[in-house]
Amino acid sequence: MSLDDLFCAVDDFCRLFLPDWHRQQLPHGERKRRRSSRLVLSEIMTILIPFHQSHYRDFKAFYWLQVCRHLAGAFPQRLSDNRLVALIPTALVPLGVYRQTRKGQATGIALIDATSLVGCHNRRIHRHQVFKQIARRGKTSVGWCYGFKLHLVVNDGGE
Repeated sequence: MSLDDLFCAVDDFCRLFLPDWHRQQLPHGERKRRRSSRLVLSEIMTILIPFHQSHYRDFKAFYWLQVCRHLAGAFPQRLSDNRLVALIPTALVPLGVYRQTRKGQATGIALIDATSLVGCHNRRIHRHQVFKQIARRGKTSVGWCYGFKLHLVVNDGGE
């Protein structure tokens, strides 16, 4: 899928989703400004989707090496990397809902793989406080670990 096709699909989704989402949100009792950014939400999501599909681990490196160099014509109103990172939380819910709308069909045949996301070394489990409420001990093919397991499910169509 080209960047133009991706942007069109994301923009069409945002035009349908955002009015309903804003209407369903509960008011906090205080007035909030909804100032527009130079990048609209569909542009932010269009930058985030290729980042998650890329080999980059660092968003700042992806932004400077890919978006600012190679995609400068597609995003003429680019923001600084710090400002874009600050705007990413506003795109998380719409991005999650967009991903759910693009799920593949369940065919009954699936391939599943898992990898461990280690929270800390086994010797430091009792002193570890960051993920204390949600991390667990688990066994992998390599040995025991403390942290999380990330699962990937792919159907027979590669979706």
